[in-house]
Amino acid sequence: MAQRQLTASALSYVALGDSTVEGVGAMAPARNYVSRLHEQLRGVFPGATLLNLGDGGATASGVRLRQLPLALEHRPQLVTLSVGPNDITGRRSLADDARDVEAILGALGTGTGAVVVVSLIPDLGVTPRFRGTDVEAAIRDRVLGFNDVPGRQARSHGAEVVDLYGPSRAEVPRRPELIAADRYHPSDAGYAHWVELMWTGIQARIRR
Repeated sequence: MAQRQLTASALSYVALGDSTVEGVGAMAPARNYVSRLHEQLRGVFPGATLLNLGDGGATASGVRLRQLPLALEHRPQLVTLSVGPNDITGRRSLADDARDVEAILGALGTGTGAVVVVSLIPDLGVTPRFRGTDVEAAIRDRVLGFNDVPGRQARSHGAEVVDLYGPSRAEVPRRPELIAADRYHPSDAGYAHWVELMWTGIQARIRR
């Protein structure tokens, strides 16, 4: 599938996903990764607008049922999708998650024509919430399995995939300041690093 490119000066950006999209862990809304991405977009597309639909606790099913219809109505040129941790910790099945992610990507592809950037799930097992607990190994295994879903499906739909898993696995254990006081979500510093990674994926789709 041909890769879509970002070209519109009055670009509309919609963010879909869970508490990390909402910005839980950040000290202020402007410091979450979606708001920071929007600011960087404005440096390239001065008229870029943002609709952040992120919702704490959202699963892939929640994104499909409640956020996706609003995104389709908005007709964005750029969509970021960050979802999965609540599916993992809520013990949703991999098959159900795969069905929902496929529906989201399919609807965005046919209903908007947007460039879609999908982030892989960070390694939840390295966060203080799970590290050293009796469920750490199981959580790590589920992250690997659930990351295979958006990785395969995003590429089949021509979406850009950004790896948050590898960097989190390597960096969080040696940089505890990347995790917020709740011992789970990214801190301001953690979100700033996410921006660097996500921006690389977005830059790959900006037509020069």
